[in-house]
Order: sequence, then structure tokens, then C-alpha cells
Amino acid sequence: MLKDITLGQYFPGDTPAHKLDPRTKILLVVLYITALFTAGSFLAYGLMALVLAACVRISKVGLRALVKGLKPVLFIIVFTGILNLFFTPGEGELWAWGPFHITDTGLRNAAFMILRIMLLIMGTFLMTYTTSPISLTDGLERLLSGLKRFHVPVHELTMIMSIALRFIP
Repeated sequence: MLKDITLGQYFPGDTPAHKLDPRTKILLVVLYITALFTAGSFLAYGLMALVLAACVRISKVGLRALVKGLKPVLFIIVFTGILNLFFTPGEGELWAWGPFHITDTGLRNAAFMILRIMLLIMGTFLMTYTTSPISLTDGLERLLSGLKRFHVPVHELTMIMSIALRFIP
């Protein structure tokens, strides 16, 4: 089972996505995550999926690798969807049995949450698939270097991240 996990793995390549500066990738992923959490309609999630599909095509990593990366967190995705489905209050009750209620709001929130988590994980995996761990930590260190003025141990924090990435199977 552990051999199927590709979390944090780097796939070398010669694409524009691989050549992009790691700081730019980190900032784009932060922008992507912000857009995911502010999306409020299926149209917005569809747009985010199209952006991800375009990035996958540019990176030539392959959708299969991203979907395979969802395998370890599938339980969390399903569990979160079920919690949102059954325990989100709403006015339009569609089904009820004891403490379990499915409302139109719960159905919508469950779909949004499942989409959000899947797109979030796939987007961040795409960054790690196209950026070596060393480049990623160097880019993060350069991004956070302004915090050194406030005596934040930026080098030590990024070194911890680098070590943590190396221990991911």
C-alpha cells in the first residue's frame, strides 16, 4: 500500500511548469488555494478545475498521478462529505431518519467540500511533482526572508520542512 503513495514525490521534466521559479509556484498555489476557499458556486469550482487541468497539461505530469495521490486521503474526503451531508442544517429537508437529515444545503456543502479538498490536494501535489524538495525549500526560504527582520528563524523553519519532506514515503 505504501508504494502507491506519491505524496511529495518529484517527477523530473523539462516543461515550462518544471522551469518556473519555486517562489512563483508557491505564490500561485497560495492564490489557487485562496480562490478555492472563496469559491461559492459550481461554476467557480468548474473554473478552478479547468485551471488545474491546464496546469496538468502544461506540466505533463498526468492526471493519473494526481488522482493516485488522492488515495491516501480518500477516507478523509468521504468522511468529510458524509459529515457535511448529514449534519448541515437547512430549510429544504430531502430525507430524515433519526438524527440524520439530508437538506439541500447539506447536499450542496458536501459536494463543495469534496470538490474543494480534491482540487486542493491535486493542486498542491502538482507543485511538489514539478519542484524538487530542495528547490521548494530554497524558494520558501527566499520568500520568507523578510521575516528575519523580526527575528523569525526562517532558515531553521525551512530546514525542518526539508527534513520532513525527505521522510515522506
